[in-house]
Amino acid sequence: MEVNPSVCNDGNSTESHVKANKHIGRRKLSLDVENDIEYLYEAVPQLSTVFHIIDKIGEGTFSSVYLGEALMANGTKEKFALKHLIPTSHPVRIAAELQCLTVAGGKENVMGVTYCFRKDDHCVIVMPYMEHQTFVDIIGLLSFEEVRQYIYHLLKALQHIHQFGIIHRDIKPTNFLYNRQEKMFALVDFGLAQGTADTQIELLKELSGLCKAPRAVFGERNLNSCTPVPTKTTDPKIELVKSTKTEDPATRKFVTAHRRPLPVKTPVSNQRPNQRTTPAAVNLGFTCSCYTTDRVCNICMSRKQQVAPRAGTPGFRAPEVLTKCPNQGTAIDIWSAGVILLSLLSGRYPFFKASDDLIALTQIMTIRGSRETIQAAKTFGKSVVCSRELPRQDLRTLCETLRGRRPSPDDEATPHPHRDTTTCHHHTHDTPISTDLPGEPSRQHQTLAEPEAQDERGWDRVPDEAYDLLDRLLGLNPAKRITAAQALQHPLFTDL
Repeated sequence: MEVNPSVCNDGNSTESHVKANKHIGRRKLSLDVENDIEYLYEAVPQLSTVFHIIDKIGEGTFSSVYLGEALMANGTKEKFALKHLIPTSHPVRIAAELQCLTVAGGKENVMGVTYCFRKDDHCVIVMPYMEHQTFVDIIGLLSFEEVRQYIYHLLKALQHIHQFGIIHRDIKPTNFLYNRQEKMFALVDFGLAQGTADTQIELLKELSGLCKAPRAVFGERNLNSCTPVPTKTTDPKIELVKSTKTEDPATRKFVTAHRRPLPVKTPVSNQRPNQRTTPAAVNLGFTCSCYTTDRVCNICMSRKQQVAPRAGTPGFRAPEVLTKCPNQGTAIDIWSAGVILLSLLSGRYPFFKASDDLIALTQIMTIRGSRETIQAAKTFGKSVVCSRELPRQDLRTLCETLRGRRPSPDDEATPHPHRDTTTCHHHTHDTPISTDLPGEPSRQHQTLAEPEAQDERGWDRVPDEAYDLLDRLLGLNPAKRITAAQALQHPLFTDL
């Protein structure tokens, strides 16, 4: 990146440049943004010799993104995105993100990296800036052909990073920039990325060895912090239990109505019993008595909290993430891509909106079916119990109904398949969960046109291949879920 350092301070100090920037932006920027920009200049003084920071364009848990302008050596001005990582980010995590951008970025719809500034514990990653539209503003305006192109280019980006053994772990519309006018796409934000067993990103291997104890499912925690996860939870009833060959409730005897359970001693102190006592209790005849019921027995309550990798954004997490499957791969990115396609075909964003992971799992059941979800969970060693059977929905009917192209079912005459109160247990959860129709919370963002206008955009001619691909992307079993490479060969993309 050849730049003219005179663009920002004309030889003056950082302080003079900051004052000039405040004067220029006083009418447009809020006081908070001005203060953030001033703080960034003070934290990383080198920036002032290259960039004039125009605005703050994004903010997340682990970073803030600014729009900067630099005078290039040829006399032209060029815009860049400056990602300022929080000072508490682990150095290996920062380096791993940079390596992902350096090795895989810059091609196949994946954002590249231009430069990196560092001052003490502050780090700023400089990337090309791409003009893009907000997903929620355009979702109701897109033609079906634009949707087809969008998901095709997203899958191209996923195929590319998956070839390097990179699991993005936070696929969502705000991390896949889309310039509708120029038909440009860019996958961004590898701050939560992890590597597969054979990843080519060396620092992802190191990061996996560094974080021995991943985040717990219930209770958000900074992924950049690698301190062990406490074994106690604030609510022991909200605890998911991993199935094992020898101690899982599925393989133990369970008490029926005709046999009284042997008494189980309740701990006297507030501390939960050590997990070591559980096998002994089983050997003595203290068998689990709550499997396939809506109760939680003391044997299960005494087990330690299980932890598994958990990143991403609520609403886009795959079933294996929600149920804390320890072996997670690139298939979790494919599930997230399927949720995006579901939003695009139905015109609803966000489609899934849940306050915790068990509600999210129940919402998935309302679309994909409870029996199918339970069966898939068994394949990766999890036991899920649902108080009633939820039917699998036809994806075309669902999407066309939400788009207003089919009449909605009469709520009074016919029970709505998604409006019910269902109790979902991951063997230890016994709280009723009320689930509304996924996608309905986004009605305030709904900008869909009338069916006639939608017809002009091709929504009356959506082929069956689109819903077949959606079904494969949302495969409940990660081992059988379609890969990005396979999806690109799908009949929906034959001419692409």
